[in-house]
Amino acid sequence: MTKKDIDACIRTSVEQYLKDLRGAEPDALHELFLSAAEKPLLEVVLRHAEGNQSKAAEWLGINRNTLRRKLLDHKLLK
Repeated sequence: MTKKDIDACIRTSVEQYLKDLRGAEPDALHELFLSAAEKPLLEVVLRHAEGNQSKAAEWLGINRNTLRRKLLDHKLLK
């Protein structure tokens, strides 16, 4: 899957979301979509990194402490 494919998936999701509003004004779309995408991204990357937070942080291009905070925020750490 390329960046172009991911862009297309996101465009389709945004279009469908706006269509589902049936004319209602959207609110805080940026935060909505970023927060909706972050949790599954973290879950999948961490699973593929076999739970190795250092490796997952490296793949994500973020600091390990930042990853830990995000995992806690999304209740992905026990």
